[in-house]
Order: sequence, then structure tokens, then C-alpha cells
Amino acid sequence: MFKFKYLAINLTLLSIFYPQMTQASSQIGDPQSNLGALTFSGWLRANIQDKNYSNDEHKLKFDAAKLAIQYDATQFFGNFEYRCYQFDEICDFSSLVNANLGYKINPSNRITIGIQDVPFGPGRGWSTNWFGDITVTSGLSDIHHLGVNFNTQLSDDTTIDLAYFVRDAGSYVGDSKNAARYSASYVNPNDPNETRLQEKNMLVSRIDQKLPQWIDGLNLSAGGSYWYSQLDNKTNNQTGHRNSWAIFSRAHYNNFNLTLTTGRNKIKNKDLLQPNYSVMGAFDTNYYVANDADFYAIDINYAYKDPNGRFNLTPYATYSLYNKNIDDYKDSTRHTIGAQLDVKKFSFATEYIFGKNDPFINGNMQSLSIADNKPTHKMLNLLFFYNF
Repeated sequence: MFKFKYLAINLTLLSIFYPQMTQASSQIGDPQSNLGALTFSGWLRANIQDKNYSNDEHKLKFDAAKLAIQYDATQFFGNFEYRCYQFDEICDFSSLVNANLGYKINPSNRITIGIQDVPFGPGRGWSTNWFGDITVTSGLSDIHHLGVNFNTQLSDDTTIDLAYFVRDAGSYVGDSKNAARYSASYVNPNDPNETRLQEKNMLVSRIDQKLPQWIDGLNLSAGGSYWYSQLDNKTNNQTGHRNSWAIFSRAHYNNFNLTLTTGRNKIKNKDLLQPNYSVMGAFDTNYYVANDADFYAIDINYAYKDPNGRFNLTPYATYSLYNKNIDDYKDSTRHTIGAQLDVKKFSFATEYIFGKNDPFINGNMQSLSIADNKPTHKMLNLLFFYNF
């Protein structure tokens, strides 16, 4: 059953798409030494929501907490991130996000082992907003799996990632059978009659290229990524696969930033009964995702920093579409307009979100698959942060 209490809390939970947040961190050690340094940071978050489809959220409540630890030394580095959320009680859902160690082969080459960002698309997240775009829910961006990644800078302008992931990052603390996880992944469904998929042996590559500067102050880059994996159908003991690709470009001019991403998600799940969709899960919730779709994400923001250092202000807007290539399947969209204000250790963000056939904007388990073509629903999301 679709977990409506999750919808009532929010899908700000689902993403790390932070604008220029003021981070107050503490460091132990020296990153220029062989022993290295540990840097601790994180935040506590509360929120208020107003929805045009519900009257239940007009109150301030604790939302989430994040702890991050960065390790850096002359030859080694590492990253740890854990998050805790409140649905009904504090930390009734929590999940590991990243836990990895890396080795600096030389200034241009490094290797990372452990649970880490999947190098697909322009970066960890493809949009500025906290709620995330529709590609997060469809399992394409802000994904973290267990594997190894080789990163090389062929020149100052060209960066390549070559990664192999053994499996997903696993399920942690929650009520669902297998969906207590941060990243949207193929999961073991709560319903034993539904097909179970396990994604493994993932090969992911990405190239990111800076383009020549032909206008002073204008920086351009473009790139592409490819994701192939094995999908074990545990229900009928057959093996399918994923073939997904993305191309992207970025533009930075003074304080303006623009990111464009498009691609295709193509899944063959070897399911004779339901070949057009598969069960995914994240944040203690299961839902269906169409197996063949084109996706689009457009994000723009303006990062203003007060000349006197008193505050930062970042307005932003995101357009995203999951365009399904299956007859009678209705497309899914999520668009966001918002802004974030940072003052010392405190941050405030306000976002107005429009969702159509969106599992987390008055949707249901089928919103990202066949969908029911409900009208566009809207939500005002107010977020309050204390950064440490």
C-alpha cells in the first residue's frame, strides 16, 4: 500500500539539492598532512507545508537531520553521510547516504571505493531546489550505490568517470520490507505477488568537458553519461537489463547558473505480466516506474552574495518531465519556483511546487507508471535550517 503518511510529511526528504547554504563546520587535524583532517558538518531542519489538496500540514514540525563527515589527507580521502527523518516519530526512518574511502593516485587521478554518488548526469543532483525534480523519484539522479569509481582529469578542461557498482546501497531503518533507503532503487516489494528485481553489476561512465570561453565571464560545459546494468528478476529467475543515457550542459555567467539535462531510461525487466513498469522504492515507500521514458530537467538559479557578507540569497526555478514512451501512459511532471536565504548559521527556503502524475504531490503508487491524469496539484513548502 502506498504510504500516504510519507506524502503528508514531504518529499523535501528526498533530495540534497541545496543552494548556496551557509555551512558552519568544525575541523580536526590538517588536510595537508599524511594523517589528514576530519571535517564535521550537518543541519537540523523543520518545515511548514500548505497544499491545495490537503488541510493537514499547517504547522511547524521537525523534519530531518543530517550528519556529514569529510576526511582529507595528502593521499587519502573519504566521505560519510547519514540522515534521519520524522514521519510519525523522530528517526522512524533513517538511512546511510554515503560511506566511502578514496586514494589520490596523483593530482589528476583518484579512485573511490564504497557507497558513493553514481556518476550519471551533470552531478549528484540536477536541480537547485530541496524538493528535488522528477528524475530523483524515477531513480536517475541523487543515486548512491556500492562500488568503485575511477576519476581522471585528462586536462584542465576534461574530466572522466569510469565506475562499477556491485549493487545498491541497501535498506536501513523503517517499516517497509525493503524501501527504507535514501536512493530510489529497484526493491523487494511489500506485496509478495509483485515481481522482485535486483539491480547489480552496474557500469556507469561520464565525460564532462569545459567549452572555450568566447564571452568574458561566460563559462560553458557539456557532457554525457551512460548506465548499463543487470536486472535479476527474482520472481521468474530471468535476467533483464538497464540501458540509460543522459546528456547535459551548464552555463555560468556572473551570478547566473543554468543546467540542462535530457536522456532516456530504458528497462527490460523480463516480467511477462507487467513488462511496462517495475517496482522501485525510497524513503520507506514503494511505487511503480515506467520502464521506457525520456526525461528532461532544466534548472536556473541566481546566487547573490551581500557585499558586506551579511547574507546570501538564491532564487531558483526547476522544470522536470518524465515522458513515458508507452501507449496510454500519462507523463509525469514536477516544477518548482523557490528561493533560499542564508544568514550566519541559519537558512530559510520557500518553494512553490507543481506536480502532475507525481507520486509525492497527491499521487499514488501508479503515478510514475500508467497514471490517472489527475490535474496539476500544488504545494507551498517552507523550510527552516540550523547549520552546524
